[in-house]
Formats: sequence, C-alpha cells, structure tokens
Amino acid sequence: MTSFTHDAPETPQQPWWVRLLPFSDVASKDLPLGRLMRLALFQVSVGMALVLLIGTLNRVMIVELKVPASLVAVMVAMPLIFAPFRAVIGYRSDKHVSAIGWRRVPYIWMGSLIQFGGLAVMPFALLVLAGAGQSASVPGWVGQVAVALAFLLVGAGLHTTQTVGLALATDLAPVEDQPKVVGLMYVMLLAGMVFSALLFGYLLRDFSPGALIRVIQGAAVFTMVLNGIAVWKQETIAAPRAAAVQTDQDFVQAWSRFTKGESAKRRLIAVGLGTMAFTMEDVLLEPFGGEILNLTVGVTTALTATLALGGLAGFAWASRVLSQGFDPFRMAMWGTFVGVPAFLLVIGSGLTGTVWMFVFGTLLIGFGAGIFGHGTLTATMNLAPKDQAGLALGAWGAVQATAAGVAVAWGGIMRDLVAHVTNSATGYLSVYVLEVVLLLITMVAMVPLLRSRPAANPAFFQGESS
Repeated sequence: MTSFTHDAPETPQQPWWVRLLPFSDVASKDLPLGRLMRLALFQVSVGMALVLLIGTLNRVMIVELKVPASLVAVMVAMPLIFAPFRAVIGYRSDKHVSAIGWRRVPYIWMGSLIQFGGLAVMPFALLVLAGAGQSASVPGWVGQVAVALAFLLVGAGLHTTQTVGLALATDLAPVEDQPKVVGLMYVMLLAGMVFSALLFGYLLRDFSPGALIRVIQGAAVFTMVLNGIAVWKQETIAAPRAAAVQTDQDFVQAWSRFTKGESAKRRLIAVGLGTMAFTMEDVLLEPFGGEILNLTVGVTTALTATLALGGLAGFAWASRVLSQGFDPFRMAMWGTFVGVPAFLLVIGSGLTGTVWMFVFGTLLIGFGAGIFGHGTLTATMNLAPKDQAGLALGAWGAVQATAAGVAVAWGGIMRDLVAHVTNSATGYLSVYVLEVVLLLITMVAMVPLLRSRPAANPAFFQGESS
C-alpha cells in the first residue's frame, strides 16, 4: 500500500519537536524537513527586518528622536511604493529563463542584496536624521530623505525575497502539499520575528545610539548569511528546464486568467480589508507602550515578540483545524472574531493604565491576525491555477503589503491629527477604534465567500460528523 507523507510525524523515529511543529507532515523522502527548514531561513531574515521596521526603529524615532508619528508612519509605509510589484515579480520568476536553469534563486539573491543595502545605510541615515534637527548646517529634509530611502530599500528587498522564496518552496513540493509548505514558511517568519524581537530587546535594554547602530549592522550581515544558506543547492543547474519555460503569455494575460478564478477579486478585497484592520496599529503599539504606559525600549520591543508569538500560535492552531477539513474562509472569519475583543482590550489598557490588558490584547491581535492570514493564504493556494503559484502568492502578498502600508501610514497620520486636537492618548485610541470598525467591515465583505462554500467539517469540534 502507498505510504502517505502525513503519516511521517506519527512514526517513533521522528523527534518530538517534529511532531509538534505545524506543517511538519509535509516532509517526504524526496523533500526532507531539513531541506525545507533550511530554505525557510529566508523568512527568518525577513522577520528580522520587519521587527526593525515596525517595532524597534519606529519606537526609537518617535520617542527617543522625537520624530512626529505621522512622518515615521510614512517612512515605515515606504515599501508601499514597491508592494504592488510583488505580483509582477512572482510572475517573472514563474517565467524566468536562465542560462543555467535557475528561475527563483537569482531573484532571491537580488532581493537579499537590496535588503542588505538598505540595512547597511540605515544607521548613518538615522544619525543624520538625529543631527539634522540640532545643526543649522544640515537641513531637516536631508535626514528624512536618507531614512526614507533606507526603509524603501529594505522593503523592496524583503518583498522580492519573500515572494520568490515562497514560490520556490511551492516548486519543491507536490501540488497537494503546497499550501502546507507555504504555511511552514510563515511559521518560520513568525518564529524569526519572535527570536529577533527578544534578541533586539536584550541588546537594547540599555539604549544608546551606538547600540542601535550595532544591532542594525549585525542584522544586515546576518541577512546575507541566512539567505545564502537558505538557497544553497535548492535549485539544480538544468539548462533544458530553462529552455522549456513557457513564454506564450504576458503579465496582463496571466493576471486576467488569475482574476477570473473562483471569487479571486473578492478574496483579494477581503485580504486587503482584514490586513488594514490588523496592521494599522503596527507603528503605534511600541510608542503607545512607551509614551502612555511608560514602558522601556527593551520592554516595548518585547511586545513585537508577543505580537509575533500570538501569530505563531494562531498559525499553529489554524493548521490543526484546517487539517480536519475546516473551510479556510471560515477560518479567516474566525480571525476577525478574535480581533475585535483584542483591540477592545488595548483600548481598555489606555483608559485604565493597565499593562496586562495591553500585553494580552497585543497577544490576541497576533493570534487573530495569524488565523486570518492562514485562512486567506490557504484559500489562495487551494484555488490558484497550477502554473501560477508565483503569481498567486505575489498577488496575495501585494494586496497584503499594500493594505498594510496604507494602514500604517494612515494610522500614524490619524494619531497625530487627533492628538493635536485632543491629547496623545486619545490619538492612539482613535486608531484602535477605527481598526475595530474595519474588522466589522471585513466580516461583511466575507459573507458572500462563506455562502459560496460547503459547510465546514465539525468533527474536530464535536468529535463526530454532523
């Protein structure tokens, strides 16, 4: 009888950590878990960059460097300029013709170099930004442009690396296992964010400009090391495969075919709305903790780890439930259900000054976002045309990144506008209230998707089929 790969984690030979790892049942003899875990290191480098962008650096610029939150939010949202091109990059890597047969690796390496460049110049850009306001000889706009350029380079690099890296992961797996492979990659992203946030929090426990510079430069070097190990021998040299790449479609035709798929446009709209709801506070959580609740840099950096840990738990739980036949659209809807009380807890912490409510609310935000992200990602992969894995992932990532960029920028601007009229605490809380409203709108937008789907398998919840 044929041996199925999902039986592997049940064998006594498997280590205990393999049995607990979400999506570990994707491993097979031809695609061992070790190879997938090594490839997933590119997600660790992406997670490290995200912690710097949306966690540590925005807190430092707003609280320590006294940069307006609206300006910081716009800088963090600079990758928005590049995000829509994720779909194009995914498509180009699907159709890329290389002399040695590689399709994905050249794009991953290019993205790594761009990401390294942004991190390499960022410390000096921050020094210019900090000194521009104190020196009459340095115009203020010089530091702002320098930091914005550094953020843009890091964002462009991580978007390229992540999109093509996920497509390479799906190339290595059978079609039926591709959603699980992508899920494993995202678990590694969240794990990388948790590890990086804890490490950065420890290294910056006694904050100084020199310590911040060392952290950023170390992240730049570590990015190249991790991504180099990740892509080593993942694609074979095979010139005939390069010659066989189809070239009979341009991007417009491929995009038209993709959007004609089952509820493709509505899925992307739901992804955008839900992402905005869950990410508008990204640039504000750490400053909120520092300014309103008087938490230190090290403690607020650990909040990013809490957010990522909640996302990791959400992904793991969603993986278990979806493996029982639960519908991914309904899973995404559950994520919005978790998000509403999560933001209400954060709002309550600001009104009462209660730290534990803030921490628990942050954890639940990550948990809800993980459930929502896993549901929409699984639905995207399940319904994508077989030869459009890169395009499907690129479209999902482009909508998600663009929505996140718009949300982050608007969140910072809204905070400053409301704070100018009222006070700083009200400025933060107004953003969290808007996120609750967006979650409710997302629920409404997803109702037609639920109506078009078969009922979920209730066996996991009831112990028997209905």
